[in-house]
Formats: sequence, C-alpha cells, structure tokens
Amino acid sequence: MSALEKIRLLIIDDWGPEPLTAEQRRDLLEIVDDRDNRGSLLITSQLPVNRWHDVIGDMTLGDAIIDRIVHRAHRLDLKGASLRKRQAITDGLTKPQEE
Repeated sequence: MSALEKIRLLIIDDWGPEPLTAEQRRDLLEIVDDRDNRGSLLITSQLPVNRWHDVIGDMTLGDAIIDRIVHRAHRLDLKGASLRKRQAITDGLTKPQEE
C-alpha cells in the first residue's frame, strides 16, 4: 500500500467483472481513501455505477467507497461500438454487425 501512495495517477482498468471478497473490499476502501489529496484515480468499467454496490457486496462499505470516488469525480460515459470490435472488423477478423 505504501508504494501505491507515491503514484500520481492510479488506474483501475476494467473494474467490476467479479464480486469483491471481504479482503478486497477493505483494500479498495483503503486505496480510494489514501488517494484523497495524494494523487488521481482513474477507473474504467463496463459496469454502470448504479450496479457497483452489487460488485462491492456490502452496502455500508459500498457507500463509503463510492462516496470517496464520486465526490470530486469527472465522469465520462462513452457510447457506441467497442473500439476492439471496430479494430477487429478493420483487420478483417470479424464481419460487421448491424446495429
């Protein structure tokens, strides 16, 4: 954890595909809490924020974690087809799907 404190930008990529364990919940709360006034946190996820409590698995810790993340957050919701799918089509790996 002390090594993470020194990082100016911590990126959590593709967050939320699996529910957290009790230990992971506590670790995430500590990490997010330590980021305050020490560095930036960037989280990418395909999971809508309104489902984060389900992944965190504990309403109280979920509230604490999400509150610390969103109180000064800039949120970007991206729309459209996946860039990976678009690249696969360009590379000729898949056939385009109609939307």
